Amino acid sequence: MPWQETAPLCAACAAGLAKPGPLICQRCGAVLKSGGAHCYACRGSQARQYKCRIIRSAFVFNPSSRALVHALKYARADYLAHYMGTLMGRQFAQYPELAEAEVLVPVPLFPKRGRKRGYNQSELLAHRLAEAVGLPVNTTALARVRNTVSQTTLNRQGRLQNMSGAFLCKRPAELKGKVVLLVDDVATTGATLEGCAEALRAAGAKKVLAYTFARE
Repeated sequence: MPWQETAPLCAACAAGLAKPGPLICQRCGAVLKSGGAHCYACRGSQARQYKCRIIRSAFVFNPSSRALVHALKYARADYLAHYMGTLMGRQFAQYPELAEAEVLVPVPLFPKRGRKRGYNQSELLAHRLAEAVGLPVNTTALARVRNTVSQTTLNRQGRLQNMSGAFLCKRPAELKGKVVLLVDDVATTGATLEGCAEALRAAGAKKVLAYTFARE
């Protein structure tokens, strides 16, 4: 079938986009292979220590979703954000626990990295998602103030430490008392989302939730 910008995946690859589950951690959304309510990192009282209260994702990170994420993130395929954000919007209703969100906030890039890439993929996704779900987007209140090292070589604890203090809410009045929904392309350990939530809660956000295109 010819490639189409509005449907960039072939029928077989599009069919490969799968929602996480059937069992997921009630806090972080990680797929649970053997039941239970929480994953190891969120079980018991540990779930309450996180500033990001809930993480949900439209799809699992598999060959189909990975192809889209990597093209958007590394191949300058910014046009894919409309397609991916639309899919996120369609899946959004599957998660009623996100319905209390009042404003979308994309995970920010460090300025130097943003200039090199030419755009923030999370911001593009957030704008399309906002159109689909009827929520406003705030792209100016939250900033990344530290150029963190790559997360790929770090374990879970290292990732959390790497992201702690990496973000700052520069316009707290815009989000104070709000239920904020962070938007990003992929959640792995949730460390980046936790770093953002830490800054938002310190600035007075009532609650922080998160929604990503894919979940590793």
